Amino acid sequence: MVRNGWAVTGWGLGYAGFGLGCALGGTRLLGADWPGWVVAAVGVASAAAGVAVVRRTPVRGLWWLLWLVCGAAAVGAWGLLMDLVTLLFGQRVDSVPDAVERTLAAVGAVLLARTAPGLRPGARGGPGGRAERVAPAPAAAPPIVQLAAWAGTLAFVPYVLMKLIWAFGGSFAGISGDQMYASYVRNGSSGLWLALERRGLDGTVLLALLGVFLLWGLVRPWGQVFPRWTLPLRGRRVPRWLPLTPALLGAASLAPYGVVGIGYLTLCTAGVTRIRLGEFASEQSALEISWVGMCGFAGYGVALAVAARSYWRRTRG
Repeated sequence: MVRNGWAVTGWGLGYAGFGLGCALGGTRLLGADWPGWVVAAVGVASAAAGVAVVRRTPVRGLWWLLWLVCGAAAVGAWGLLMDLVTLLFGQRVDSVPDAVERTLAAVGAVLLARTAPGLRPGARGGPGGRAERVAPAPAAAPPIVQLAAWAGTLAFVPYVLMKLIWAFGGSFAGISGDQMYASYVRNGSSGLWLALERRGLDGTVLLALLGVFLLWGLVRPWGQVFPRWTLPLRGRRVPRWLPLTPALLGAASLAPYGVVGIGYLTLCTAGVTRIRLGEFASEQSALEISWVGMCGFAGYGVALAVAARSYWRRTRG
């Protein structure tokens, strides 16, 4: 617990320093000046909580404070998944300061989430005592959680099919594969992305398959033990943070993005507002493609959140 406290303290000081530097130096975060001060405040609160953990100070509400700043850090990390995808296939990010802030926030959210459970009021191993943590035996998630995993998997099917149609040169919603490839070139996609597209492999489809693999690893027993082909590690328990970190990052990015996007598309479809065309030729094409994407993101993101919560509870010592 003391080691976790030192980690939280160090991260909080670094996060506060970054936010204060942006605020005083005029570096805009999220396109505005004030987020730097918010980042600094979250960092200071986290550092103070970390010091209390290190000193084993019996501060009332410390558990709530840790979870509060953890939630703030998680909100600050929103969009990191999009930055990673853009960096991987586009060789750039939209804003370097924003990407740095999201990365730092994601690290902090993980550290705080690891520290807070040990300080739960009445928990053994918290400030009042220590207890050895024994990981439970690998077990599958409840049927309702596995049903959510099926729903999240199926939600991605139309999106994958749409992308594969374009990758193989076909047309969807009035947009041909050649037109999509030309837009990738025009938007500065990396050579890796373009090479995959020319071979019928869309980069986002590969990421979707990895995402489905992660989703089922969270709900099935094999996601808690290293498989046989990992020779040095086979049979050993998978560290909880290894699947939970990308799961929480993906859920925090995709679920809000997809749910809000569905709300926006509903208004556009009902004629309340007009959808932005971007590079699409017509509103109908933009709506069809956007509905496929947003339903996939929302369905998978919500399922990932449900599966991550179940994994968290089933693997807790």
